[in-house]
Amino acid sequence: MQIKDLLIQAVGFLGTVVFFFSYQCKSNKNLFRCQFVSYLLYTTHLLMLGALTGGISYIINMFRSFCLGSENKFLKGKPMCIVICGLQLITLAVTWDGFPSVLPVAANIAATIGGYTYNARKIRIAGMFVNSPLWIIYDIIIGSWAGILDEAVSELSMIISVVRYGWKNLDKNQC
Repeated sequence: MQIKDLLIQAVGFLGTVVFFFSYQCKSNKNLFRCQFVSYLLYTTHLLMLGALTGGISYIINMFRSFCLGSENKFLKGKPMCIVICGLQLITLAVTWDGFPSVLPVAANIAATIGGYTYNARKIRIAGMFVNSPLWIIYDIIIGSWAGILDEAVSELSMIISVVRYGWKNLDKNQC
């Protein structure tokens, strides 16, 4: 492995560390802010790998995290959820490179819908059962070792948060 390849994976691994800590935030606002930083690192990582659909999807994820962590009612509202999901679909159409392109877009739409419920339990369900599994498959296809680790660590972090806070305590809407 060349130094360039190691650097590309290192950027992704740093994103993994930041994302792990995001699910340890009890406040959804802090969770979304932490994820914003992680998405910035992953955008860089994926674009360096040449994974255009994944990279652009992560740019939209950064915008989504900004909106969800914002105090602005419009940015936090259901119409913005629809806009963000629409942007993901446009990304799919513009960057289409076969079936693998569907994976990050479908994952991010699920995470977006989960996020806009403002329900910590639903956010984690979307992450554990849709978002992470689809991203793992995509990361295997594109060769993102950092991405595979990130999703495995994310799954672990979500499980820890469920154990730590309990399913019942996570079933509250927080804006």
